[in-house]
Amino acid sequence: MEIVEVKNTRQAKLFHDVARIIYKNDDTWVCPLDDEIESIFDPARNVFFKHGIATRWILYDNSSKPAGRIAAFIDENTAGQQNQPTGAMGFFECPNDKNAAYKLFDTARDWLKKKGMEAMDGPVNFGETDKYWGLLVDGFTHPSYEIAYNHPYYRDLFESYGFRIYYKQEGFHLDLKKKLPPRFMKIAEWIAAKPEYSFRHFTWKEMDRWVNDFAAVYNEAWASFKTNFKPMEAEYIKKTLRKAKAIIDEEFIWLAYYKDKPIAIYLMWPDVNMILKHLNGRLNLPAMIKFLYLKKKKTITRARGVLMGVIPQYQGRGVESGIILKVAEVMAKKSHYKEIEFSWVADFNPKMRKIFLSVGSVPAKHYITYRYMFDPDAEYQRYPIPDII
Repeated sequence: MEIVEVKNTRQAKLFHDVARIIYKNDDTWVCPLDDEIESIFDPARNVFFKHGIATRWILYDNSSKPAGRIAAFIDENTAGQQNQPTGAMGFFECPNDKNAAYKLFDTARDWLKKKGMEAMDGPVNFGETDKYWGLLVDGFTHPSYEIAYNHPYYRDLFESYGFRIYYKQEGFHLDLKKKLPPRFMKIAEWIAAKPEYSFRHFTWKEMDRWVNDFAAVYNEAWASFKTNFKPMEAEYIKKTLRKAKAIIDEEFIWLAYYKDKPIAIYLMWPDVNMILKHLNGRLNLPAMIKFLYLKKKKTITRARGVLMGVIPQYQGRGVESGIILKVAEVMAKKSHYKEIEFSWVADFNPKMRKIFLSVGSVPAKHYITYRYMFDPDAEYQRYPIPDII
């Protein structure tokens, strides 16, 4: 077996093809768009290169055929926030072969070591935590857009190598054909009726104001998660929205205000994976025509709740319930939608977990984000879980 660093266009294509090889007999897997994955490794398109570095490799088997892949990266904004300098790995794909897996893990570890790191987290993304983050360990059903999916045997490959659980994550599914619980409705209607609170969905006409408000809420709401927090820039949000313009529904993105002060956010996408499943990762002209045809036919019947946040001062006041009520009213008008997946909620965020349970959603998928210490004798600490129940 041989490991080769990706340094040219041909190798980059093989990097994407490895996933097709690994999942060729898995009907559940959805191939991400090659260009979307490629953009993660493009300094011109990924703002994380402003404060980080990344590289990737392909594993060739003894017949010189591509058999596995891995990427490693360092986000300088967060690497030093840990008890030890910590990098990351991701986009790992491998056959059920520990020798192959360990060779890939060793390669990422050694590269990070040379850069001064003492641990690596993974599998994660070189970018925002809402994309390709964590290892799926239970609930191997349809993967939602930009949510991690992998073979069940990956867990053994990680844990036998020495990765340890850093935190756990859950994906919740909400059946839109079921009524919202009465207790939830009482709280939601109460907060929605208060004149000092208002709820507004996104519009392209007001994008500049909306993006600035969204960033302000995000950066205040997530700042308490110190070792995971990365401030979000308004320009990054604009780029994300423009990139997703073909699928965005204005009524799927919400802000809550208290006397015109932005205090809460909610972001949801149509689950475009229901169309991408038919495109095999490539968006050429025939695929674009097929995409538009399937979209018009209302092939997408599932939405993915990407994130929700309330700044600390306004938590516990029912604001989250008010937003979900507004979303539920929107979904009632779009009867072809059957389900929302909320992904993901970590075990260090029990407040958000309680909110998703209160609305009637159920845990349907489980993920793990691991940490691997380069020095096996170094003290290991799991991500802290608050005592709030």
